[in-house]
Amino acid sequence: MATAPPPPDGLGRFSALTRGWFQGAFATPTRAQAGAWDALAQDQDVLVVAPTGSGKTLAAFLSAIDRLAGAPAVPERERLRVLYISPLKALAAGSPVG
Repeated sequence: MATAPPPPDGLGRFSALTRGWFQGAFATPTRAQAGAWDALAQDQDVLVVAPTGSGKTLAAFLSAIDRLAGAPAVPERERLRVLYISPLKALAAGSPVG
């Protein structure tokens, strides 16, 4: 039996549980989310720069949470698997954060 290609919105890369949650909560992924998920699926480092309200945080965390939820347990020294830095705008401008 042939497998259908993933939908162009990037959701086909996620587990059924994650995909179902997203589809129940949102109409469609934003352009920023779909682009980030494409790059993350290819194991690329990602920097998401997009307007407020474009789903940047979910673009980063949904992919990470989906991968971690399905991953086997690892030794304690190998537990750092995701690094998320925010707020990017303040960091890029050299502004103090806090």
